[in-house]
Amino acid sequence: MPGLIQSIERSSAVLRLLADGPGRLRVKQIADALDLPKSTAQSILRTLTHIGFAEQDPRTARYRLGRALLDLSSTGLDANELRAHTLNWADALASRSGEEVYVGALRAGPAGQGPELLVVHHVFRPDDSAQSMNTGRVLPAHATALGQVLLAYRVAAAEDVLAAGLMAYTRGTVTTRQALTRTLAATRAQGWALSVEEWQAGRAGIAAPVRTFGGLVVGAIGISGPVERLCDTRRQARPALVEHVVAAGRAISRDLSGPQP
Repeated sequence: MPGLIQSIERSSAVLRLLADGPGRLRVKQIADALDLPKSTAQSILRTLTHIGFAEQDPRTARYRLGRALLDLSSTGLDANELRAHTLNWADALASRSGEEVYVGALRAGPAGQGPELLVVHHVFRPDDSAQSMNTGRVLPAHATALGQVLLAYRVAAAEDVLAAGLMAYTRGTVTTRQALTRTLAATRAQGWALSVEEWQAGRAGIAAPVRTFGGLVVGAIGISGPVERLCDTRRQARPALVEHVVAAGRAISRDLSGPQP
């Protein structure tokens, strides 16, 4: 049987102490209360502050509970924040791939319908063709590459989508539990998703996860375009495009996670 992780026990104790203490606490007070070396207490507090679970008053250097604890029931990142962090990378991805770029996040759908994919940012493909802005559009999560990435890393959301039923939009849409389970497992294994004519006939999408602290997936970024441009003759994703999409996802994830303490 695996042993317990001491650092998690200590971090939990620090959070409980901050929750119980009157006002703000100094590092030494926390170290003394938990019988920890001051350096250990400082490292724990620095990490908790980095992820938003603790906050330090810059004037007094005292600590208190952080506001991120209030967001434990969500990803802690709203659509506007996600969009703000992806703007530059999405523009760069459109330029490198030559395709339109989408950034998406899950949101609660109508009662009984399960989570939906919300397009939080859309960049036109870099050509002179007529295009329509899709920011704010809601799409079916199970039938898009962006949605499949998000469902692959959000077990409860995937179960809710399955419970609501998988509507068919084309002949290629995934409509059974077994098929979606295979798709999501493949997405996790390779780190990206490919959707071919599942939402719209003639179109494909490639998407990768966007992560924050600890690897939590909070969004997805991807490209969309005609099947013949995104896929080879075997309807497999073109490796160069996959590389561009995955690199963009990783770059945004580094930005969201911030410098390590």
